Amino acid sequence: MNCFTCQSAIGPDDSWCSKCGAAVRQRVDPDSERRFVTILRADVVDSTGLVAELEPEAAVSRLEPALAAMRGAVRQFGGIVSKELGDGLAAVFGAPIADDNHAPLACHAAIELVRRVGSLGDPGLQVRVGLHSGHVVAYMVASEFSKVYEIGGAAQHLAARLETAAEANQIYVSEACQKLADGHVRFDFLGRKTLRGFNEALPVYRIIGASDLSSWRVRRARSVSRFVDRTTERALLWRAAEKVVTSGQTVLLMGDAGIGKSRLAHEFAQGLRADGWRLLDVECSPNLQGAPFSTLKRLVLSLLEAVSRDSDRLADPRKELSAVHQFAIDAVLDLPISDPRWSELEPYARGRAISEASCAILEGVARHSGTVLLIEDLHWVDRASDTVIAAIASLQVPNLFVFLTSRPNGMPEWIARCHAEVIAMRSLDDESGMAMLADMLGTSVTNAGLKNRIISHTANVPLFIEEVCRGLKDNGTLRGQWGDLALVRPIEELGIPTSIQGVIAARLDRVSRQERLVLQVAAALGPRSSEAVVRRVSELPEDALRDCLAALDRAELLVRIDSDIADSLEFRHEMVRQVTYESMVEKVRESVHARVLAAFENDDILRDDPDALCYHAMRAKDWPKAFNYGRSAAQKCLLRSAYADAVDYFRTAMSSLDKTPITSSRETNAIDLRMEARMAFIWSGRVAEWVDLGKEADQRASEINDVGRRVAAKTVMAGGQNFYGTPAEAVTLGEEVVGLAEESGNPGWRNLAQYNLGQAYFLAGRYREAERTIARARAHLMGPDASAPFGTPPKYTLLLCCMMKSFTHTVMGEFDAAEQLQQQAAAIAEETGRPYDHVAAAYSGGWLKLGRGEPAAAAAILEDGFVLAQKHGIRLFVPVLACHLGMAYLEQGLFDRARGMLTEAREEAKAVGYTSAVLRSSIYLALATHRLGDVQAAQNMLREARNTARQQGFSGLEAEALFGEAMVTPPSGPEAKAAILGALRATIAIAAESGALPLQHKAEAMLNEIQATGDELS
Repeated sequence: MNCFTCQSAIGPDDSWCSKCGAAVRQRVDPDSERRFVTILRADVVDSTGLVAELEPEAAVSRLEPALAAMRGAVRQFGGIVSKELGDGLAAVFGAPIADDNHAPLACHAAIELVRRVGSLGDPGLQVRVGLHSGHVVAYMVASEFSKVYEIGGAAQHLAARLETAAEANQIYVSEACQKLADGHVRFDFLGRKTLRGFNEALPVYRIIGASDLSSWRVRRARSVSRFVDRTTERALLWRAAEKVVTSGQTVLLMGDAGIGKSRLAHEFAQGLRADGWRLLDVECSPNLQGAPFSTLKRLVLSLLEAVSRDSDRLADPRKELSAVHQFAIDAVLDLPISDPRWSELEPYARGRAISEASCAILEGVARHSGTVLLIEDLHWVDRASDTVIAAIASLQVPNLFVFLTSRPNGMPEWIARCHAEVIAMRSLDDESGMAMLADMLGTSVTNAGLKNRIISHTANVPLFIEEVCRGLKDNGTLRGQWGDLALVRPIEELGIPTSIQGVIAARLDRVSRQERLVLQVAAALGPRSSEAVVRRVSELPEDALRDCLAALDRAELLVRIDSDIADSLEFRHEMVRQVTYESMVEKVRESVHARVLAAFENDDILRDDPDALCYHAMRAKDWPKAFNYGRSAAQKCLLRSAYADAVDYFRTAMSSLDKTPITSSRETNAIDLRMEARMAFIWSGRVAEWVDLGKEADQRASEINDVGRRVAAKTVMAGGQNFYGTPAEAVTLGEEVVGLAEESGNPGWRNLAQYNLGQAYFLAGRYREAERTIARARAHLMGPDASAPFGTPPKYTLLLCCMMKSFTHTVMGEFDAAEQLQQQAAAIAEETGRPYDHVAAAYSGGWLKLGRGEPAAAAAILEDGFVLAQKHGIRLFVPVLACHLGMAYLEQGLFDRARGMLTEAREEAKAVGYTSAVLRSSIYLALATHRLGDVQAAQNMLREARNTARQQGFSGLEAEALFGEAMVTPPSGPEAKAAILGALRATIAIAAESGALPLQHKAEAMLNEIQATGDELS
């Protein structure tokens, strides 16, 4: 443990730091949580110069008035002073109780802080303030004498740097805070500034004053959708309005933040106004909760303004009041009262007078015509006004409709006593949610999937829908104008806009500690869970769990749903789950996931789900289990041909194992895991990573002097080299590995090494050596002691040998032998039923049909293989299948289709890193381009392919490129004819040496034709 003050090491039983003498403070971990808050940092400018020559007592007295003013301003707006620094302080808004207005409140506190210090009348005391909104870890710190609420994380450092950069009596604000408070506060953009400790210049804003806009007007200005539905709620409101003529009515519109209370209230009130009703509009403000009668003052001003606008029909209602009641109204309006009769009244009597006077002037206005008094956001009403509004709501005055809005947690206690009708607002239905999205995104069917995701993510809460869409537009995921937006890139996760994190966090703060525990367990389990698992993990008594689930269901946070899973639980919307999960600090998350993991392991059904077990082991940081379950999940993915998923799980298993202590056993496991993982990387076309697996395994095997595993690692490297390197390098490494494998006495790796070497010979154009080498491996694999490397069935390696040997015989013109091998490959594929095996067999079958001159039959086989490879993510085969499919189209005279397919093949081969496939697809793309009339482009492509093949040692492909050059070069003169003859003779020489008889015969026939005719080619 370290001292909080000087960071010196201190013992667990020490009460004081021996270095600096500070009291030891200990973090209380159970109270730690992640919060999205606004941080305020303020200090006195040049405080050192002010107190440098003063005695300690005088120095404290000099700065204390400023500090007191700072504290008062922070507390007035609901902030918590987390730390005092002698000449300044750090404060937090939005914690420990979440508040969705934390940024506007912090900005108003900063304005008030500067005002209070300035009003001290001491020109030497000037302050500067920095504000930033971001995620922090908040926790209680206990010392020997007290507890302090502190925050940690990078966010507080940015607030401190903004404070340091600010000028005297200025408030500098980060972009994150500005976005949240914009509209409530006015800002001036100062450009991007370089702040100490931050690599890039950051946008900085300066507060220039509070805005006079109401919260409703701020929200309305941001809204980009029209008012939709609310048919039921509007019908209830109209029914209540119809009763107003005979007796007053009070209606409370209740709903959570973002549900659309203000939108409905204003839409309805404006409808009444259009019918001739008088509208008095009052809003309770979170910034003025601490100011007595702030709401009532607005109400009275609204009344007087209505009277002045209709002075022909309405007299000033204050004239009908008694003197004391007139004094009461003046007191509310902060007007001076010189009459001693008011000051002599007891406080209770003054309060009663204010209430009576307010009711009287409201009755006077309502007496003349229908009046609707809309009081919004009653949950933010100040205490003094609350009593008066209770009296107003209880009035039974004809023509008076008192219309209130409130969140559930702020519903006043007196609402039942005034016989108000309470209308609870719910989320929109799916149809209305889709109508909102149609307004914002447009009606294009291309956005249908996104709209469904947003509906599910937000549970049709209007504010959430708007803010999610706004976030996608702001970050460039959606492009265009509102009403016509297009999705331009895929979305991994919709996330939670910062503007509504506080709204959700505030809802979560209303639940009990036990209910929070249940939510945390459910959040760790995912969007949906079973009650049985939650019960097992939470370890709550049955009665307590039942009460928690009932309370969470009522709060529409975690609800029971109809499902195939008994007692299934689901978060009302995904954002609640995300905020719950993100609010847990790392240690709490790990603990919850560890308990979930234990519960899964003890369940007969759940223990067979390695995917979930791996996820929870990773989150619990139980690295040995994460390794085991990751490996099991990867093996499961391989069985169902989910190769990309298998790669992810193998990576998880490898990284988890590497986090365990280094031992000989760990290293052997690490090598074996990489050898096993090679198949997933091979099949999904991750060639470079496949080679890296072999290199890593070879290095680890060398370090522990494990010869057998070095052979395995080098075999994997040799296989990757056939795709990623040059044939010469592949042959050299392949021959070395075969020798090592035979010496080591491991027949499985020897067979694979022989297959790899045969493939290397094939790529180098040494077809006879390729055939003999693969034949040896095939013979071993067909014998009674067939063996293959672990994680690879012998029949898989046998199928590869049949496929590769069939290619070789086809290239050499030995079609009957190729046919027998192809039949064996197809039979193995039928027997195993694995997609990979079917794709491999389709590839060799298509190649054989092309060799036999049956392009239509080849295309049919290759098309099936191509579709299957794409469907199952067998990316290694995609470029070669596409290439040969393009060749089949070319042979059929389908030149446009051939060019399109060969272009795709070349690009995919480049992406995978499949060198020979890039060359082959380039050669035949050139031929298709030639047949479509672009001779020059075809010649350039073939020349480049021939040079590359020659430089890198692909002699077979060099011969094919040379033959292609002879075909596309126009015999326009002696020089061109000489080039054609040279290309043909070179083709014949290479083909004869390698054994590629069909290519040799084609070139010889063409050469003989030229020599016989001495004229243009036919």
